[in-house]
Amino acid sequence: MTRARVIVASNRAAAGVYKDTSGPLLVAGLRELGCDVDPDPVVVPDGEPVAGALRAAVADGIDVVLTSGGTGVTPTDRTPEATRPLLDFEIPGIAEAVRAYSRDKVPAAVLSRGLAGVAGRTLIVNLPGSTGGARDGLAVLGPVLAHTVAQIAGGDHKVQG
Repeated sequence: MTRARVIVASNRAAAGVYKDTSGPLLVAGLRELGCDVDPDPVVVPDGEPVAGALRAAVADGIDVVLTSGGTGVTPTDRTPEATRPLLDFEIPGIAEAVRAYSRDKVPAAVLSRGLAGVAGRTLIVNLPGSTGGARDGLAVLGPVLAHTVAQIAGGDHKVQG
């Protein structure tokens, strides 16, 4: 079974100013996709704490990590900067597909700087911090997640008929 973790990057949610809503949605969505995922997302402040949580997920052998938040253009949005140094390679098509899927509904979706890529054998995908961004990310990932995880683990390509 695919092991997954959700990391929420939010200064305010980490400080208890408000309750995060995107993380639980991602946890539920990953479960619907057949993943074994902890019941509660990891909620951390933006920046270096995101990198620390990502490093821990990779060290724990997690197959898929979805981050929520920190992908915009405000000065505190630092999730891509926390993610990029950890990646062995990027998968730009995933991040591009999430932005494309969202942009007709929410034009500001094109401002998301989220990345997708692989660190070790862990797929990491940065998603926007909104519930809409979480839903859109799950919609894009749903059809390709199992195949992507299998490929990262060294699986063979299925023959297309």
